[in-house]
Amino acid sequence: MPVLVVVLCLMVGGGLLAREVYREPDSPPLSTLALPSTSARPLAQQPGPATVEETPDAAMHPQHEVVRQLLQNYFDSINARDYDLWKATVTKDRIQSKPKADWLKDYDSTKDGSILVYRIDAVSSQNLLVLVGFTSTQAPEDAPTDLPNAQCVQWKLALPVTQESGHWKVDMVPTYVTPEATAC
Repeated sequence: MPVLVVVLCLMVGGGLLAREVYREPDSPPLSTLALPSTSARPLAQQPGPATVEETPDAAMHPQHEVVRQLLQNYFDSINARDYDLWKATVTKDRIQSKPKADWLKDYDSTKDGSILVYRIDAVSSQNLLVLVGFTSTQAPEDAPTDLPNAQCVQWKLALPVTQESGHWKVDMVPTYVTPEATAC
């Protein structure tokens, strides 16, 4: 009888241990998950919500929440014309390349929304590459040179994110990388 009790306890304990070992990982929070939209918004509803969302693939990356919050502050700074907030989200090189007067002129009429992080890839322990898409509206005279007079542009780009002084920052986009831009 005592042997039977010991064997039964070991079986129950082993079953509980196996359940924990083979349990599926907790899923990321659903509030930030989104799938790419298949329908276009009318121009009057562009650029869409300013909340940074993630695909399930991006949300599986261990740094997804840090990246999401970084990009939320980055896009919020542009939408609010807040240069000081923008400076807190980007590297020193990026700040030096874009003084306040130039930055304000470049983003004078810009409004960004429908922001979706598709994927986050680790390049190294200190560098990430973030595939992000977003919609930008602007005055026709502020449109990109490749899309003259466009009031609405859908962007897709690989955004480098790096650690600087212990914080994740949006880095310079290399000159050889061409963002994908299409008129809405």
